[in-house]
Amino acid sequence: MGSLQAFQILRFTTFLLISVIFARSSLSVADIGYYELSLFIASAVSFFWVNGLIQSLLPLYNSNNTFRVVSLNKKSKSPELYNAFLLLSAFSFLAFIFCILFQRAFHLFEGVRDVTFMNLVFVYVLISNPGHLIEYIYLLKNRPADMVIYGVVTFAVQLAMVTLPVLAGYPVEYAIWGLIAISALRLLWLAALLKRHARFRFSPGFMKEHISLGMPLIISSLLSGSAQYVDGVIITAFYDSASFAIFRFGAKEMPLVILMANGLSNAMLPEFADPGRIRPALLNIKKRSARLMHILFPVSIILLLFSKVIYINLFSPEFSRSADVFIVYLLLITSRLLFPQTILIGLKKTRVVMGASLVEIILNVSLSIFLIRYYGLVGVALATAIVFFVEKLVLVLYNYFRLKIKPWEYIPAGIYLGYSFLLIVVFLLVDMRIIRFH
Repeated sequence: MGSLQAFQILRFTTFLLISVIFARSSLSVADIGYYELSLFIASAVSFFWVNGLIQSLLPLYNSNNTFRVVSLNKKSKSPELYNAFLLLSAFSFLAFIFCILFQRAFHLFEGVRDVTFMNLVFVYVLISNPGHLIEYIYLLKNRPADMVIYGVVTFAVQLAMVTLPVLAGYPVEYAIWGLIAISALRLLWLAALLKRHARFRFSPGFMKEHISLGMPLIISSLLSGSAQYVDGVIITAFYDSASFAIFRFGAKEMPLVILMANGLSNAMLPEFADPGRIRPALLNIKKRSARLMHILFPVSIILLLFSKVIYINLFSPEFSRSADVFIVYLLLITSRLLFPQTILIGLKKTRVVMGASLVEIILNVSLSIFLIRYYGLVGVALATAIVFFVEKLVLVLYNYFRLKIKPWEYIPAGIYLGYSFLLIVVFLLVDMRIIRFH
């Protein structure tokens, strides 16, 4: 497992532990909903441009048209890092201004109206995002051990700063103060790293190059990553903060699926970049995805069977309804372990992927609003699972009809269909209460 994957697992584990502690504390479900809404808003206004700017920095680092230097010396100071920091800071300021100007719009949603500390959330947006550069400085400087150490330290401090005030009896507003405090400490850590590794040379030319390369990635991140935020917006429009908390506790994919699927997809991209190696690459992704299916499908089926028990004992009986949302999100594995987008991105046909993502958003909003009237919170989750699969199916069909790449050339069809059938059967048995584990 790479250091960056380990760092991401540390981040996920920290947020999970915070959720568990809050669920077992004296906080009401509504108070927990206010905290979850705060994180949701902060992430919704920033996730796409943070991802786009960070991803575009990686190929530009020490290999760009502005500085025209390709260096293998990991100890050399980099003007790219300094200018990337300035861009992240500028986008953070713009996001902060956006929140201030449109704060009244947030209160149009049912769940947000009772949040009394929105200004603190906006401050968190302003100072938290530049800190995402830290782990990538360690990545670019080839210092995996330092990245893991940083992750252990910073997330341990975050866990303490966010939960201790609540456990001491202070209102949930102090948890947001804790997030602001750890973000400030990360900025100090980042300043020390920049002093050591960055050359402080302001370059409008590099920023223009960075934005030019990053803008398609920002748009792609906005399109592909919007599903969870669309779900959250729909929930806040129909329900109060307590229901939002129940939904957010359940609307969690199994992190192992995301990490391993994304890792395989990213690792395969260079192989598809060479047109002469398409056939070996297709066979390779087929074999490697089959190995993932043998691991991740059985784990997902076990979680389906015991989700209700896990939620009641891990959180509290009040969050038993969250398990109903969670088991629907487990169905997303049927789309996550298909990799038609990897082929298209590797062949630089990113517009096709962006088009499919746009269709996904439109379908997701329409189907969620339709199903929420019949199935409540679970209807929104069900719409996401259906639309994610439809998006992958569209890309599979594009590969087949336009690129003449047959699905069974890169999908282990028998394994995939067998596991998917078993997963859906177990899901239906659990959903209809034919199988129960309490």
